[in-house]
Amino acid sequence: MSDLWRRTKIVATLGPGSDDPDTIEALIQAGVNVFRLNFSHGLAEHHVVTAGHVRAISQRLDQPVAVLCDLQGPKIRIGQFVANEKPHLHVGDHFKLSTRIDPLAGSNKVVYLESWVLTDLAPKDRLLIDDGRLELEVQSLDTTGADCVVRRGGIISGLKGVNKFGGGLSAPALTEKDFSDLKVAAELKTDYLAVSFVKSAEDVHLARQHLSSAGSQAHIIAKMERAEAIAEPWLSEIIAAADGIMVARGDLGVEIGDENLIAAQKELISRAISANKVTITATQMMESMIDAPTPTRAEVFDVANAVLDGTDAVMLSAETAVGRYPVETVQAMARVIVGAEQHPTLERAQHQSTPLFAEIDQAVALSAMYAANQLSGLKAVICLTETGKTPRWMSRMQSSLPIFALAEQVGTSAITALYKGVIPVYFEASAMKPSMINHLAVEAVRKIAHLEPGDLVIMTKGDFVNVHGGTNTLKIIRIGDMIQ
Repeated sequence: MSDLWRRTKIVATLGPGSDDPDTIEALIQAGVNVFRLNFSHGLAEHHVVTAGHVRAISQRLDQPVAVLCDLQGPKIRIGQFVANEKPHLHVGDHFKLSTRIDPLAGSNKVVYLESWVLTDLAPKDRLLIDDGRLELEVQSLDTTGADCVVRRGGIISGLKGVNKFGGGLSAPALTEKDFSDLKVAAELKTDYLAVSFVKSAEDVHLARQHLSSAGSQAHIIAKMERAEAIAEPWLSEIIAAADGIMVARGDLGVEIGDENLIAAQKELISRAISANKVTITATQMMESMIDAPTPTRAEVFDVANAVLDGTDAVMLSAETAVGRYPVETVQAMARVIVGAEQHPTLERAQHQSTPLFAEIDQAVALSAMYAANQLSGLKAVICLTETGKTPRWMSRMQSSLPIFALAEQVGTSAITALYKGVIPVYFEASAMKPSMINHLAVEAVRKIAHLEPGDLVIMTKGDFVNVHGGTNTLKIIRIGDMIQ
């Protein structure tokens, strides 16, 4: 393992430009840790096949990666225009969002919008079309629609998304399509499920209930896209209910304003870390590489900023799904991450303030990281885990040390692939003599980390194999000594 190993993980979206087996293998070798299947596009059957490719290639390469299924959610869209025209709206033009016209008959004066949206609107509300590229101000409302004036003009085309500045559109987070796709996600044994447009903890609980009914224990990522979701008390409740959050900066930026995104990103990541939850930072991180072989300087700084904020992972969307340079994009992102992680603030150990440990394995995990960061000559942390909880707690503490998560369950290895600073290793402990487990665990890590005689490692484990929440032991081991 290189001295410049990468702690922050990479999520890459698969699509027509990357979902063939050869490209998937190249992406894993380039550094992808999690593959995102975007259920806003493509057929469910195709996602099942793609997930199968990921599993088979990951197993063949002996490199655990996770699958994240991303539900579409309630994207609110305008209707279409006659003959797929794209009218140009000018500042000051009057334009109507109508519930009465044919959904295919839009013009430069009017376009269709579902009637339920009107119940959430009032005069002076600002409506943002196509990720904020156009802005309309509501002038008046009646049962036929909303009369608006154009405040920011441009080309408008059919089926573009609609957001309300400041939030407040009451569409449920989970649609009928989402419930159907959720069953597909369970069928393909997804490791993570991303729920779009979460507005309360109830949305997370509902998704978990349906996952459980479908036989899945996938971890849930709440996508932070609504203005109301990042306000209290909803934010604290959402973070507590989910296994992690995604800072989805596209729709969130439209609803709160791009100028407020920087502070929101930092606050969301900090809050998630404090709650022992994982974070993914997403949207337009290397957008120019859809068509260009190198990123812009602004994109380099954006990725680096997310790394310095402490995010577990940075995510690529169209860059790898439909872009011309998917593998090169991942390689570029990996280089930027490694560079950012050399910043002194990320080399210094920082410890979260935990008044009381809730569980024994949490106490062992955090004690191990404190000792590891303070003990001279210590090179790695080895964590034998059944569920992945112990390495997740460890990864919440800032450190320059690699955490090797040794797990027998393939699903656990995949889950830990998202955790910052954690290197998943498949380790079949139940087939070993109990007296040999410590020795063989150290040997498994020694091959990867290139540990030398005299190096120190910390190991955490439980007294019994295959016991959930059983971590109760911390050992400090010197490479080359007799291991008990």
